[in-house]
Amino acid sequence: MENRIVRRIKDEFIDIPDLVMKKIKISFLDTIYVLYLESVSSSNKVNDYILKNLSNISSFKTKKFDFPSILPSPNTKEIKNIDEVEYFITSGFTIVVYKDSIYGIETRADINRGIPTPDSEPSPNGPKDAFTENYQINMGLIKKRLKSSKLKTKEYTIGRKTLTKVGLLYFCDIAEDELVKKVDELLRKIDIDGILDSSFIGKLISDENKTHFPLYQLSERPDFVSKALLEGKIAIVVDTSPFVLILPSFFIDFINPGIDEYHKSKNINFLKVIRFICFFLSMSIPAIYIALVNYNQETIPTMLLVSFSIQHDGVPFPSIIEVLIMLFICEMLRESDLRFPNAYGSAISILGALVLGDAAVAAGIVSPITIIIIALTFMSSLMFTEIEITSTLRSLRLLFIFSASFFGVLGLLFALFYFLIRINRLESFGKPYFYPLIPFDKTYFFKTVFKSPLKKDIKRSSILTHKNKIKQGEKV
Repeated sequence: MENRIVRRIKDEFIDIPDLVMKKIKISFLDTIYVLYLESVSSSNKVNDYILKNLSNISSFKTKKFDFPSILPSPNTKEIKNIDEVEYFITSGFTIVVYKDSIYGIETRADINRGIPTPDSEPSPNGPKDAFTENYQINMGLIKKRLKSSKLKTKEYTIGRKTLTKVGLLYFCDIAEDELVKKVDELLRKIDIDGILDSSFIGKLISDENKTHFPLYQLSERPDFVSKALLEGKIAIVVDTSPFVLILPSFFIDFINPGIDEYHKSKNINFLKVIRFICFFLSMSIPAIYIALVNYNQETIPTMLLVSFSIQHDGVPFPSIIEVLIMLFICEMLRESDLRFPNAYGSAISILGALVLGDAAVAAGIVSPITIIIIALTFMSSLMFTEIEITSTLRSLRLLFIFSASFFGVLGLLFALFYFLIRINRLESFGKPYFYPLIPFDKTYFFKTVFKSPLKKDIKRSSILTHKNKIKQGEKV
């Protein structure tokens, strides 16, 4: 008669053809059952760890088998709750059932790609390894850098159908207990069918409809995550995702990326200023052009105003329509560049921009100065590789354009005040989003807005931790 545990497993996995079950008779009445999914388990490991050893199990004279010693696998777990069998067998474990005892032996198939190089966060200097889709490998890439018992991990299984493993990493002697507790509660409240990527977790624990700005940071670089953990932030590692969440994240973290750490402070500070200028230009330069041409023409030098008028002669549309047409075309080119294979996507986008721009001017649809303004706008936005920041810039750009088209320079000021008020009201997991500018914090200011020499980076930011502020030199 078939074991009741085995019957339940077979009933749960009915119509799943990759379920393999083997019976091993050890006596007239006793049978050991071996079950695994051949799609996620390695047949060689099942044979080496389990079947070869069980074939000689009749030589054991004891009535109670000690399976962890009989089956010398790197990871053997006794499963007390039969409801956990589904998680283990779908995670690559082989289930061994003997009477009322259930054991899970890890026999995962090697279906992972090798450790890649950073793609979305490239850097000429610094480490060249990046996260992959394997949870254990990602944890290893972090712990290879942070060799401390103070680095704690809380693990969760989220998703009714996916049973995705999620890990919360933090330094217990640095990170604030309130922040860890808050994120822990948010993760435990998640009730969803499936988690397929770390961005799912980010959207579920933050209010994604609250703002266009990203309230969490996604990184594919283990060195960036390690640095964030040392500063007092926390990280969330999600199985099957090559990106790790960093919490909390501030506006400045997206403007000045972590690759600045690998350059001298005197050289990189110039680039930091350039990034701020580019953010402002990408957000507002089309609106400034519309405001000056339509409402505040007295601010433009006479010769330049005459040149603008000559260029606009014969164009049937007002300046705002010209700008919107070209913005729409550029957004199409940007999206096509993202979707096309890397081998020829950029070439097609450049060709499209040149042909469409030249044809639009020749046909009298837009003026040459509009082409220059839009080109400068998109060149400025290329400084930022984070997709969420690019999308935020698009929304802010439209806000400024429509404000300027109705109220001129005064509309620009209204839009700027709205942007500043809105961003100052935002919080990232209880922390002010516009930090360290408002509230001003000298310590974090000289880590992100401007970079001070490494020897002067002595303390951690007070808004991230109150436990262990000294990070360099003698502790006080």
